[in-house]
Amino acid sequence: MASITKTASGYRAQIKTRANRDSGSALANTPLRSSGTFRTRREAEAWAAQEETRLRKLVTETPQERVTFGELLGKYAEEVSVHKRGRRWEEIRIEALKRDPLLDASRKIGDISSEMIGAWRNARLAQVKPATVIRELGLLSAVFEFARRELKWIKENPAKDVRRPASPDHRRVLISRSQVRGMLSAMKYSKRQCDSVTQAVAVAFLLALRTGMRAGEICGLTWDRVFDGYCKTSGKTSAATRDVPLTSKARRTIELMRGFDPVFVFGIKTASLDALFRKYRSRAGLSGFTFHDSRHTAATWIARKLHILDLCLMFGWSNTKHALIYYNAPASDIARQL
Repeated sequence: MASITKTASGYRAQIKTRANRDSGSALANTPLRSSGTFRTRREAEAWAAQEETRLRKLVTETPQERVTFGELLGKYAEEVSVHKRGRRWEEIRIEALKRDPLLDASRKIGDISSEMIGAWRNARLAQVKPATVIRELGLLSAVFEFARRELKWIKENPAKDVRRPASPDHRRVLISRSQVRGMLSAMKYSKRQCDSVTQAVAVAFLLALRTGMRAGEICGLTWDRVFDGYCKTSGKTSAATRDVPLTSKARRTIELMRGFDPVFVFGIKTASLDALFRKYRSRAGLSGFTFHDSRHTAATWIARKLHILDLCLMFGWSNTKHALIYYNAPASDIARQL
């Protein structure tokens, strides 16, 4: 009930209320207060009537009826995404989901159904590749599972039963030795000490082929993590920290970067490495492979010399099935070995 009292400047209206503990509201048993000062008693009574209606609705609504999809996305970004390695990707996708008219960020979370997400999936498949839709559906499911398990805002995850698109076949691209030579020629690679960003990209490419390290691991490699016979990754990429064996050739490759940067071995960002790699690939008149394909190529080359368990340890795979994804030797090569 509203309490209206006379003051020196007019009338003060105060309202206190709380939701019943068993109401299902997120504000259950939480006291709510609101007050205002008005010139006349009539103004105070009119405001109190409107405010009582607003608070009554607030305390009786469940989170499904009160919280919008956009608010849930924002809360997930603030409390979950910030702690992930893939934070930047999730933040970009969350902002895109907020603007997506099919899901509608202003819609209450209780109104979002599996059918609605299924329609969104079909629309996205007409715009992007299935692999992208699979990742985005995974994010949506994680957001609603966060609301269900941790916030207790919903009872069912509407994204859980939505059918995922068929997973695309794994890439089976090997960079040939002639393509490697073409890339190194386009970047004017030499075995002299590195003195330019272009040379740093060339040396990074060679190191990737000789170790199977990812672009992020190479760019994040610091001199204090380079040892005699191995280097230690930083663990800031999609893989955990691990020791990567270095052959004599790989060790000499790293030494070409000595003096280029005092802290980082290569002194370039992953985005710059990728952009420059694509630039010189075009300049060399080549196509059909990416920097990450050097990992497939390295795995295929090195697998001929290592036991499967040693290969998994070197590449940071916890499951030997990953070896089948990255080992892409053509049948003709296997025939020659036989």
